[in-house]
Amino acid sequence: MMHAYKYLTNLTASKSQRQTIFWFSLSMTFNFMFALVAFEEAFGSDYVIQDDARQHVFWMWRFIDPQLYPNNLMADYFQSVAQPGYAAIYRLAAFMGIEPIFLSKILPSILGLITTAYCFGVVLEILPVPVAGFVGSALLSQSIWLKDDLVSGTARSFLYPLVLASFYYLLRRSLWGTLLSLLILGLIYPLPLLILAGILVLQLVRWQNGKLGLSRQKNDYLFCGAGLLVIFIVLLPAALGTSQYGPTVTLDQAKEMAEFSEQGRNFFFISDPIKYWLYAGRSGFFPLEWSNLPYSYFPVLFAVGLLLPVLTRFPERFPLVKQITSNIWLLPQLALVSTVLFLAAHALLFKLYLPSRYTQYSIRILMAISAGIVLTVVWDAIVRACAPKANSRATAKPLIALACTLVLGMTLFGYPIAIRQNEDYNFQRIFSYRKGEYPKVYRFFKKQPKDILIAGTVIDEASKIMSLTRRSMLVTRENSIAYHTKYYKEISQRATDTIEAQYSPDLETVKDFIQKYEIDFWLLDRDYLLSPRSAEKRQKKSFDRTYNWLMQFPGTADAQERAEQGTIPALANLVDRCSVLEQRKLMVVDANCILEASPE
Repeated sequence: MMHAYKYLTNLTASKSQRQTIFWFSLSMTFNFMFALVAFEEAFGSDYVIQDDARQHVFWMWRFIDPQLYPNNLMADYFQSVAQPGYAAIYRLAAFMGIEPIFLSKILPSILGLITTAYCFGVVLEILPVPVAGFVGSALLSQSIWLKDDLVSGTARSFLYPLVLASFYYLLRRSLWGTLLSLLILGLIYPLPLLILAGILVLQLVRWQNGKLGLSRQKNDYLFCGAGLLVIFIVLLPAALGTSQYGPTVTLDQAKEMAEFSEQGRNFFFISDPIKYWLYAGRSGFFPLEWSNLPYSYFPVLFAVGLLLPVLTRFPERFPLVKQITSNIWLLPQLALVSTVLFLAAHALLFKLYLPSRYTQYSIRILMAISAGIVLTVVWDAIVRACAPKANSRATAKPLIALACTLVLGMTLFGYPIAIRQNEDYNFQRIFSYRKGEYPKVYRFFKKQPKDILIAGTVIDEASKIMSLTRRSMLVTRENSIAYHTKYYKEISQRATDTIEAQYSPDLETVKDFIQKYEIDFWLLDRDYLLSPRSAEKRQKKSFDRTYNWLMQFPGTADAQERAEQGTIPALANLVDRCSVLEQRKLMVVDANCILEASPE
């Protein structure tokens, strides 16, 4: 037992030592296990697209073929808001012949390994015990893979590896490594730079002679000044630039918009104050998935991590805390800066974007590192206490130590296995991969000219069409983001016109809509053919996401009222005659056929 203990807890930060290599390799292997599960979901069908990739990746087909999505508002908008570094990665991949959707599926596995490597290094800079590096990086691997940020392949996927790289080089006092990581982060996903700027400023504050004061180390001022200069240069274009799609929505405007209400597409203002401040995805302090008890045990680990300051006060009982280095300052500073920015973002809605972006990612990192150190320190204390004495034949204490070791192992390895076998909360749901279930429809649109335009607002499947077929939709729910006023004004108008045309009893209204937007095909769902609310979901009183979204636009309530009165939409009378393809409940209708139809 003691021989194994010495091997596991040998104090070394040298990357050449066998213990470090062993635990680092195990950390990388543990992370890649999640990647294999993600591959299984991502490549389980010919038509699969991750939820957020439907917004931020689909337009990158233009890097393969510039003729795709001609004059498409949604593609133009998301291309305009993409950070240059993020777009450059996909452009380079396209130049090498790698398709964007494929890259979005394999990129998370690469970024996950980089995250694990830097997390392992950060932990060792704080507590130079290889097993602590493994426990901390394993906890972080669980946390980031059990959320759809990393797996999306979007700019947010780069947050963890680049932020941890910045922490690592800052702890190592590597100026060029720190500056380079800050620069790359700013070019791909700049929002965390505000957190790093706060941490750099705190480098100038030191506890000296029993009181706070400014640092006397020139190196601290060099790091702070150079880091802030890079951050300033990277953020300056965004601060001074204006979007062609209008200014960002103001707080007063958002309060008046249904889109930001509790049932809205960009829901933010939630009536439950506990949920609003603690667990809401856009306004809450803690990660949203942590509220999904009993499926998430991360809140417990977060509480465990809070014990770290307590353990340091009892070095005799927890000897390993003596090995904690002065780099422990990173954890309280990260917590302080993130909390301040969270409160500032709430006070300045929406000038600093969403408040949750400043704490939820930081908390996952803090939880993993602090809980990893605490679990290692406590495990070390238990093993020491249970170590057999010389000439002792007692076996109970070593068995206790072995049991604690098994519990720690099950904490790390058992939870992902349990998640995979759970029917209510599993990887398929967590990863948010959307499987296309209408291959005939996709193949049909792929064969059509590249400049066609498809109407089909009243259907959730519309959000997948542009990614899976590379053909343009007029408007979709997934891309109806309400943060830029000019963009959303046009999106709202298109959605309103589509709803009015689809449910109008007047054929001329339908024809005017087709001619106004030069529609080539109309994608319809039989469940929503007569009413903007599915009859089946209405009868079962179940949640209808499509209807909730449509209720944000003028005309939906009137359309629903006409449907309840038995009014038949003009379009519904033409689907059988003008349909060119039907697969289960989806129908593709030829717009030219509708234009040629007579009122009779």
